[in-house]
Amino acid sequence: MELGFIGATGTVTGSRYLVTEGQCRILVDCGLFQGFKQLRLRNREPFPVAPDSLAALVLTHAHVDHSGYIPLLARNGFAGRIHCTPATFDLCRILLPDSGHLQEEEAEYANRRGFSRHHPALPLYTREDAERCLDLFEPVDYGREVRLGGEFRFRFQPAGHILGAASVVLRGLRSSLAFSGDLGRPNDPTMRSPASCPAADFLVVESTYGNRRHAAEDPVETFGDYIGRTFRRGGVVLIPAFAVGRAQSVLYCIHRLKAAGRMPDVPVYLDSPMAVDATELFRRYRSEHRLSSAEAEAVCRTARYVNTAEESKGLSARRTPMVLISASGMATGGRVLHHLKAFAPDHRNTVLFTGFQAPGTRGAAILGGAEAVKIHGEYVPVRAEVGLVENLSAHADYSEILDWLRQCPKPPLKTFVTHGEPEAADSLRFRIEHELGWDCRVPEYRETVGLG
Repeated sequence: MELGFIGATGTVTGSRYLVTEGQCRILVDCGLFQGFKQLRLRNREPFPVAPDSLAALVLTHAHVDHSGYIPLLARNGFAGRIHCTPATFDLCRILLPDSGHLQEEEAEYANRRGFSRHHPALPLYTREDAERCLDLFEPVDYGREVRLGGEFRFRFQPAGHILGAASVVLRGLRSSLAFSGDLGRPNDPTMRSPASCPAADFLVVESTYGNRRHAAEDPVETFGDYIGRTFRRGGVVLIPAFAVGRAQSVLYCIHRLKAAGRMPDVPVYLDSPMAVDATELFRRYRSEHRLSSAEAEAVCRTARYVNTAEESKGLSARRTPMVLISASGMATGGRVLHHLKAFAPDHRNTVLFTGFQAPGTRGAAILGGAEAVKIHGEYVPVRAEVGLVENLSAHADYSEILDWLRQCPKPPLKTFVTHGEPEAADSLRFRIEHELGWDCRVPEYRETVGLG
């Protein structure tokens, strides 16, 4: 068995792993690269192997840094089955067509405004491409073992993180390989804990927060402080949030503020069609989160849903207090860009981030104190207060990852640390080696290793 690292090395994006045994090739995850331009350009490079040579794709969860390249892979010849959990499939039916639509929309906007270096600017893929690839999906329940091409078999186990998120145990003829996927937190307020680390000969573990511990603060308190302070100034609280997972956690915190009588009587808007649909899925997948039926219903009713572009434009024109939640969470695209143009220049407002911002993204620049950020070809001044709710991440921190690893029935022969910025990945490697005594390393981009 061979393992190729064709993404998520030196970065938290572009998750892609190529597993080969004999003549059979399996892909685990198929995400988009995000952040710095040199990373984003990888999305337009030829795929490292012919897409039609892949027997199957195993998908850990629906976030676009894990799933967002699938429409292009399929358009370029991949015709195998895409295995994921039922909730991941339902989320991909929302996320992938929306991703294609956003890319078409941004290309059209760039051509109309003339700020692209490419003439004409073209989307990476279209909504039609994304809708077509959905025919390849084959949902698989947690715990069920499935045979793939050749001698490969796999099973999913819950990873927490978001609805449908899974760790993967892949077995070949002579060895086994586990992928953590994105690990959730053991005491997350909404999502259930990840299942214990599985036994496998080799392990690939994520390291998004590999050099950090989450703060002990209550995120509800933090939201209350920022919202109260902003409303006293007569401002707007703009919350960039990922449509899947993070937006629902934000709504849950605001629900708790309202229930405690600590939320002023101002409107709350969820301006992301994806997030609206994803929030509805909390009703369907009750077993995957901690919310009661009543709480899930309350969360769904916390905000006013905004679906049309005209309604969204109307929100950008408002100058009275409100809470506005919009995707994407790192301000890399989506409707939140138009809202940033409207609200970031006003000192009365607050731009409130709710999780990790990958280097090279607008979110990272704003959080890092940039005086202006480039949006749609023009620089937008940032005069609004900028904040971060630190304890709302859906990723386990290094201490929680180590606790998860300690649950492994036996140490893997080798552990590979991926899906983290260089400092985070190396920090987690050091801790695994010195605290657990495991053989551990951080692989390089496009490196291939033999697994016996």
